[in-house]
Amino acid sequence: MPEAAEWRGVSVRYPFVRSAAVGPASLSVRPGERVLLLGPSGSGKSTLLLTLTGLIPESIPAVVEGDVRLFGADVATRKPWGWAPEVAQYFQDADQTLCGMRVEDEIGFALENQALPEDGIAERIADAMQRVGIPEGWRSRPSSSLSGGEKQLVALAATLVQNPPLFIADEPTAHLAPQAANRLHALLTEHDGSRSVLIVDHRLDGLIQAIDRMVVLDRSGTVIADGEPRTIFREKREHLAELGIWRPAASLLDARLAEAGMAPPVAPLSVEEALAHVDPDTANQDDVRKARPSVKAFVVACAAPAVAAAHDPPVVARLMKADCAPFLGPTVLRGIDLAIRAGEVVGILGANGAGKSTLGLCLSGLLPLKSGRRTGAPGGYAFQRPENQFTAGTVRDEILAALPKSGADRSSPRVADILASWDLAGFENRHPFELSQGQKRRLALASLTASDRWPLLVLDEPTAGLDARSASDLVERVGALSRKGRAIAVITHDMDLALRLCPRAIVVGEGAILADAPTGELMSDAPLLARAGLAEPSCAPAMRWLRRAAAC
Repeated sequence: MPEAAEWRGVSVRYPFVRSAAVGPASLSVRPGERVLLLGPSGSGKSTLLLTLTGLIPESIPAVVEGDVRLFGADVATRKPWGWAPEVAQYFQDADQTLCGMRVEDEIGFALENQALPEDGIAERIADAMQRVGIPEGWRSRPSSSLSGGEKQLVALAATLVQNPPLFIADEPTAHLAPQAANRLHALLTEHDGSRSVLIVDHRLDGLIQAIDRMVVLDRSGTVIADGEPRTIFREKREHLAELGIWRPAASLLDARLAEAGMAPPVAPLSVEEALAHVDPDTANQDDVRKARPSVKAFVVACAAPAVAAAHDPPVVARLMKADCAPFLGPTVLRGIDLAIRAGEVVGILGANGAGKSTLGLCLSGLLPLKSGRRTGAPGGYAFQRPENQFTAGTVRDEILAALPKSGADRSSPRVADILASWDLAGFENRHPFELSQGQKRRLALASLTASDRWPLLVLDEPTAGLDARSASDLVERVGALSRKGRAIAVITHDMDLALRLCPRAIVVGEGAILADAPTGELMSDAPLLARAGLAEPSCAPAMRWLRRAAAC
């Protein structure tokens, strides 16, 4: 039986660029296999996926060398649309899947193009909505009115409903709340011998246990590892860390335990697996005591460090009895009272559609309130889609536009330093839209923080599309900005990021602020997390282990 998908020595070079965007790379997906493709930002993961049905070079100009095959046939033997019966592809940007129609029409669009019976289409739409978790009340909503995470759910339903033998998903959970992400991971990785799945995703916890095989690219887009996830995460963990590639929390804990000579006998894929051999209730107590410092160090590294607050720091921005609504949309939040002070880093958490981005835009002053008051300085905003922030024709000009209109800050060395610090050196003359999603994200954040113009920064899903190294750099940068007195609000679905970065967090849901407290306290409130569509951070089992170990 031929491979479901196969790349043989494939390299891709875009117009006006000297170096290849990816490759040469050789990899495959076998029938019925679930494969995860990992690599640092800019390694060409999305480019490889776009060659699979011929969108590159048929729709996106590029020079492709090597062989790309689907089910044994050369991809070039059909137009990209000709592969629709065999391949369903979810794109990194949900708007590339959606057409601006009503939700139920978006989901049924591919089925209508296949001329399926009307009754059958309606049944499959209802089934896809139920499986993905889309409420019936969304059926008639225009997809343009949805939040970023809601669009992602609809785009995934529109892709899954096709039920092809090969499903390709590029960052399918980047903007999903934890409960929705867990549901989607389960759907994507259902064991089905008749369906192959190829996933690019950075949210590995809850996904990696269902993956059959993993392929890892280096920065040039060359395959450096291909095999079973347990083996790769243990044997190549240092190399993965050097490249800035995401690893599950279990791999980080495994490394800590190995330093103490207490690594589990089998490489773990979950924190529970990493600690099973030193269970405080059943294991040798000497082993538990030897493991405790490593587990404690792991937990400490997961949480934001304690910050000595300045005495009564000034309020930078405040909302009072605020009613908030998206542009031309209905009110989604009512009676909001919220203040953020100089030097604070505050997480804004909640389910998809809860109103987090709307709240962030109102807090920054970019979106007028329906009622109530806002006081304080205007804020800078890093949008969920970095493309919404770009106004210039080159990466260099994007940075220049963010700097003061005159002075030494506009010098070429200053611009070069900014780009180098965000790992964007060499892209000065590229159009921002030509960058990878991770590179776009870094450019958007670089331009927003290039000057001291904004005393308040609102970062909307700032780590979406970033590799692990860039995400760690972002944490350090946010810390440095807060120490300089900048107030920062971080809108995120990443519970690990919120715990690591934000000493304080608010939870949004049911049209209001459900909670406002230290992030660690919120992460331990299981009923609150369930009510808000959130989940505990990946290090939570280690926290519970420490409490049990202390009681022994």
